[in-house]
Amino acid sequence: MADLVTFEQNGPIGTITLRRPEKFNALDIAMLDALNAALDAAEQSDARVVLLRGEGKGFCAGGDVEAWSRLSAADFQIKWVRHGHRVFDRLARLRQPVIAVLSGHALGGGLELAACADFRVAESHVKIGLPETSIGVVPGWSGTQRTVRRFGAQIVRRMALGGEIFLADEALLHGLVDKVFRTGSALEEARAWALRIAARGPLATEAAKMMIGIAEGEEVSHAAEALASGFIAMTGDLQAGISAFKEKRAAAFERE
Repeated sequence: MADLVTFEQNGPIGTITLRRPEKFNALDIAMLDALNAALDAAEQSDARVVLLRGEGKGFCAGGDVEAWSRLSAADFQIKWVRHGHRVFDRLARLRQPVIAVLSGHALGGGLELAACADFRVAESHVKIGLPETSIGVVPGWSGTQRTVRRFGAQIVRRMALGGEIFLADEALLHGLVDKVFRTGSALEEARAWALRIAARGPLATEAAKMMIGIAEGEEVSHAAEALASGFIAMTGDLQAGISAFKEKRAAAFERE
């Protein structure tokens, strides 16, 4: 299962790779589990920027219809939709900036996955859309929630209700991607961008990402507590309290 999604690090850049090219990296439950494990590895690494990419010709073709169509209604809700939400939310809250590298199409769950990244770069041939209603289902991994916050309600209506599919250049005009490159060059260009980000102050970059997340409504309580806890850890209060606890005495706080 671990081979379905891998995490590798090269200097300050970590790379999460979806490795199911024969299915254009369509997601099933095993891949969601493997993605979650890769996110654990990324979180615990000292990488300053993380790239998210797909092996082969596709970035991610979304949820594997063959996988979810066999599930009962209860399992579809719990094992598919809710589990997918947990993993995607984890990606969106990763402490490092994330660049999604769209060297292949990002449709349905693939676009929902890319929307979890902080930035998206696409090759010129890439198609982007939310085609779920064409087969009688709705976007289920925050395709009507996070994508609206990130891209705006009207463009999501055009994709989810109107069935519009956008090529990369048009997606750029609508803010669905941040940069467009010629076919075959997106990964190299994303690495160059990642190196520029990695050269910036790592703690300031992580803090800025969390503050932007607060403004955007991306897990406000988590980000607020992480920022506050990080601030306290850099003051004398924490050490004074720990020392007093170990020595079984009252703490003498000095506001340092």
